[in-house]
Amino acid sequence: MSVETDEKHKTIFLVEDNKADIRLIQEALKNSLIPHQVITVRDGMDAMAYLRQEGEFADAPRPDLILLDLNLPKKDGREVLAEIKNDPKLKRIPVVVLTTSHNEEDIFHSYDLHVNCYITKSRNLSQLFQIVKGIEDFWLSTVTLPSD
Repeated sequence: MSVETDEKHKTIFLVEDNKADIRLIQEALKNSLIPHQVITVRDGMDAMAYLRQEGEFADAPRPDLILLDLNLPKKDGREVLAEIKNDPKLKRIPVVVLTTSHNEEDIFHSYDLHVNCYITKSRNLSQLFQIVKGIEDFWLSTVTLPSD
């Protein structure tokens, strides 16, 4: 992973264990007009190793946006969110929880941990594509993201 991140090229860090959801989210982002790369890991331990540039991820680019599932193997997405938002080097990276959970406790807890937004994934393909397009438009085009 040696791609440099600049203002024109965005890095989306997708933390998702479900292969079908990974494929659908990547497919939804293919038509993006915003130059980007999607980096995917499938569990919470790898997510934190990547973000802290540990081991095999030593040269990993800093993501501009994190899309985080809550139900992950090895380390739960809630734990990952808490670690990100408690780490001075990581806390400014926007985190979008993208999950199937409608659980009100998950929503409150995520916002208590300072998630930037909480979105429930749709099982309807068209709606999921619309959700991902909305995330892309807002987080990669409309807002001003912090640099390192």
